[in-house]
Amino acid sequence: TSAIDLLFLPAVLGAAVIGGRAPALFAAVASALAYNFFFTAPRMTLHVDDPNDLVTILILFVVALVVSQLAASVRAQARLAEGHAKRNATIAGFARDLLGCTSEAQIAEVATRKLGEVFDCNAVLVSGAVTPHTLAATSPQIDLTPGDVAVAALVLESGEPAGRGVTRAVPSEWQFHPVRSGQKIIAAAGLANDDGVPPVSAAQFTLLDSLLDQLALALERSSLEREANELTRRHERDQVRSTLLSSIGLDLGPAVRTVGDTIGALRRDGGGDKALLSQAASDIAKVDRYLANLLDLNPEDDQRPVAAGSVRIDLFHRTVTRDGEPVHLAPKEYAVLAELAKHPGRVLTHAHLLRTAWGPAQEKQIDYLRVAVRGLRQKLERNAAQPELIVNEPAVGYRLRLDGEGA
Repeated sequence: TSAIDLLFLPAVLGAAVIGGRAPALFAAVASALAYNFFFTAPRMTLHVDDPNDLVTILILFVVALVVSQLAASVRAQARLAEGHAKRNATIAGFARDLLGCTSEAQIAEVATRKLGEVFDCNAVLVSGAVTPHTLAATSPQIDLTPGDVAVAALVLESGEPAGRGVTRAVPSEWQFHPVRSGQKIIAAAGLANDDGVPPVSAAQFTLLDSLLDQLALALERSSLEREANELTRRHERDQVRSTLLSSIGLDLGPAVRTVGDTIGALRRDGGGDKALLSQAASDIAKVDRYLANLLDLNPEDDQRPVAAGSVRIDLFHRTVTRDGEPVHLAPKEYAVLAELAKHPGRVLTHAHLLRTAWGPAQEKQIDYLRVAVRGLRQKLERNAAQPELIVNEPAVGYRLRLDGEGA
């Protein structure tokens, strides 16, 4: 019967591949018992008379057991690889969908829809550390309760997940997770099931974290593009304004001087009302001074780089170099430096710099300005702790020190 022994192994392998470890163990036991029942004397019983047959049965069982374990391990690895492939495909599809979005609203809408599809639940995206507000949701009927908003605010502040089914247990049907960009929390993603079951299990947290990382990249990209477009529009607007003012000064200057010369000739000849001519001459002199100031705003001035130590600031080409090497600046850092370079040597107030770089609504957010100046000093100064280029005027603002200028 030695040739028959191996006929039981295909059944064990098939059970291991199709059903896993438990069915394979059952098949191994069943094969050993079947061999004992049909092929060992006395047949049609489970009794064994010959010790050699007993050894054969034991060896058959051990071989079947080992084979089942190996086949079950291969099946488990195949399932694990399949799971990784599905996870990578989900992340890649999520990133591809976000890449086609051009605004924060579109990103939020696509993100909530995809999160809802992946985890088969309701999804919402909120932002705003002080007063969280909803950016997008999978359904217009979703309305966060004050308790849910409080949990979202907690996540935005602490940067740790909170809600149903996570470590931080709070009274909310929603499970909120932070959306990080570096050390900054830019949003919070909320997930919830209608039946109250936790929407994301601990085994799915890794996939969720990967999806939220892709969401953070998309939101950060949208923010940087918006700032870059705003700076470009501001630069173009300044160029148009400068060109227009210069054109006005060049066109009206000769006419104003002609009028001034005519008034002077009338006063010398003694013709006309002297008081009226004197007032007209005073007014023409004021207009001439204003036009002279307009001529100083010639756009060609922006084409000459501003030199501050080893740093060269080219406002026309929007480039900054240090010792001849280009320096990469964040949009807000460049906006602050460009405004200082437009008024070199002059002290610009905190409010002025904030209004120029961040807008009128942020004139009191001095911390924003300090962060930008700190970044500029780290990139441009020889010693950021002892700045020589961007000088602080306590309680007033900052100024850009030019070559040859004393402290």
